[in-house]
Amino acid sequence: MIHRILTSIAATAMLSLLSPAQNGKQEYVPALVGFYNLENLYDTLDAADTDDQEFLPESGKQWGSARYWRKVNKMAGVIADIGKDLHPRGLAILGVSEVENRAVVEDLVNAAPLKDRGYQVVHEDSWDRRGVDVALIHDPTVFKVYAHKAYRLYMDPEGKFRTRDQLLVSGVLDGDTTHVIVNHWPSRRGGEKRSMPNRKAAAELGRHIIDSLLARNPNAYILYMGDLNDDPVDASVVKHLRATGDRNAAQGTVLFNPMHGLYQKGIGSLAWRDSWNLFDQIIISPGLLNGTGGKYKYYGARVFNEPYLRQKDGNFAGYPSRTFVGDTYQDGYSDHFPVFLILVKEAGK
Repeated sequence: MIHRILTSIAATAMLSLLSPAQNGKQEYVPALVGFYNLENLYDTLDAADTDDQEFLPESGKQWGSARYWRKVNKMAGVIADIGKDLHPRGLAILGVSEVENRAVVEDLVNAAPLKDRGYQVVHEDSWDRRGVDVALIHDPTVFKVYAHKAYRLYMDPEGKFRTRDQLLVSGVLDGDTTHVIVNHWPSRRGGEKRSMPNRKAAAELGRHIIDSLLARNPNAYILYMGDLNDDPVDASVVKHLRATGDRNAAQGTVLFNPMHGLYQKGIGSLAWRDSWNLFDQIIISPGLLNGTGGKYKYYGARVFNEPYLRQKDGNFAGYPSRTFVGDTYQDGYSDHFPVFLILVKEAGK
């Protein structure tokens, strides 16, 4: 209940700010930037060098065309809904994870709920053993991409540990040069403590990318987004990525994590064993926080946890409604809620 009420209050406050100017108050125009873990958006074909046997027509999940297209259209419907109360075209930028290849992302943006948006896709194949990648979806009328690069995380010389690449996409957001880094850090498989060095290494790789951008422009607009498999208060995020929830401390090369405040209020993007985690985060540079690098600046953060995305009953009522539990088909969405930020600029700029 607290989870739902806090999100509703945040939404009301944001709508108040973004409404037309009244009584001499400044009017602001929003741009929305999000991230969504799509939970195993696989195609139905067997891919070489990929552990995708779980998602084939003959598998226990019976992952055939009907279920695939049902998932694609349902996820497209969610993406179309995100932020539509704040902007008629919804998201300008969306990072996604757990997509098998570019083709499934193309199917997603061409599905009926999204087709009219004209979204374009940036994707690079990673060497993840399960075959899942990250990608970026963007509205080319608002965010015009001019470069992208995938950064690989090497944990051992033999390459036995294979995880998702970090995808850097550079573009111009309505006049503001903006860099988006899309991530899916290593999981907690084997236990949180045992797997911690993997996420530390992912954070340090992210820090390297960010430092290279800030070295060229100290006021650079940077959004570091993804499923980090750690919470905003964990060492990988706070110490190794150097992201803080304190606006005053986010200066120089110290990043601001808008998700920290939500997490402290008990708001999460996924649930496990009767507790909420906020693994899905969008972290920003000080220039974007304060608007010192362009027209836009940070205004607010939301977890998109609408009632239709939640399980309705049973022991897991309120949790994200999944496509599968084990091999049992649930006809849900994802085990994560999407998250997004509201950026604003003054009207007329």
